Amino acid sequence: MSRAVDLRSDTVTQPTAAMREAMAGAVVGDDGYGEDPTVAALEARFATLTGKEAALFVPSGVMGNQIALRVLCAPGDVVVCGAHQHVIGFEMGAAARNAGVQFWTVDDSAGLVDLEAVDEALAAEADHQVAVRAIAVENTHMYAGGVPWSSADLAELAARAGPRPLHLDGARLFNAVVATGESAAALCAPATTVMACLSKGLCAPVGSLLAGPRELMERARIERKRFGGALRQAGFLAAAGLVALDTMVERLAEDHRRARRLAEAFAEALPEAGYDPATCRTNIVSFDHPEARRIVAELAAAGVLGGTVGPRRARFVTHHDVDDDGLERAVAAVARLRV
Repeated sequence: MSRAVDLRSDTVTQPTAAMREAMAGAVVGDDGYGEDPTVAALEARFATLTGKEAALFVPSGVMGNQIALRVLCAPGDVVVCGAHQHVIGFEMGAAARNAGVQFWTVDDSAGLVDLEAVDEALAAEADHQVAVRAIAVENTHMYAGGVPWSSADLAELAARAGPRPLHLDGARLFNAVVATGESAAALCAPATTVMACLSKGLCAPVGSLLAGPRELMERARIERKRFGGALRQAGFLAAAGLVALDTMVERLAEDHRRARRLAEAFAEALPEAGYDPATCRTNIVSFDHPEARRIVAELAAAGVLGGTVGPRRARFVTHHDVDDDGLERAVAAVARLRV
């Protein structure tokens, strides 16, 4: 029996042979004492790529986002962000528990936030409402189908934010880099802090990075300790992260190509969904359908694994471990949905 085509998430990727080799030979030290040279090299590399002063290696993207909220905000502060962002719906209410912040959500159904709604939230302080302390944005926007933000769009948002910090949840930052043709530094320039995952499309087994001003990253290191996220001989993991940054970014274009092919198959098979495959610009196929869960179940029975991110919203994610053969098997299964 053929192995299932696993399109549940790009988190299911396996580390490459080069990563495994780098992990086996990594020079390590106690990162709790700041003595792991491979972790230090990874943090410096990410800081340079994003144009920030310093960076911090953390176990997960969720922890990176939560640490950013802790260093940018105080309990009771308001953070403006899109209603469908990961930090709102997919972190188990962590921001309320860990940072004590409130969210003012604005429409982001197309991936970008409604700037006029952001202006309204910022102006509400004059009407005796809690002042907005920070703005968070997600690039690429997972729920909307991996929609990338451009540096111009991010700069416009930052300009409206004024002195308030902007946190960039860049879990799939490098997908945005490939899709827009802009550098990571350009996309991160408007943001005060930025998080990116190594363990999604870049295929590293574990880890994310948070970058920003040096003073904030020193505070972030303390918050990481409070979360229980301080690691010791973490260079084994950081070594894989360095390989990921060196070798896995440009190949994301292959995932994007395959995702568009899959998006076109869904649009043809399910015209009632009204899904426009042209909106699929990175590696996520995501669309609304009244029977989304049934569709996912039928495809799973046919050996194609996907998921839902809402009661009526299906999601399928291409990645390194799904090649053209696997993609065509998935397309064939989608075509049979019409029968």
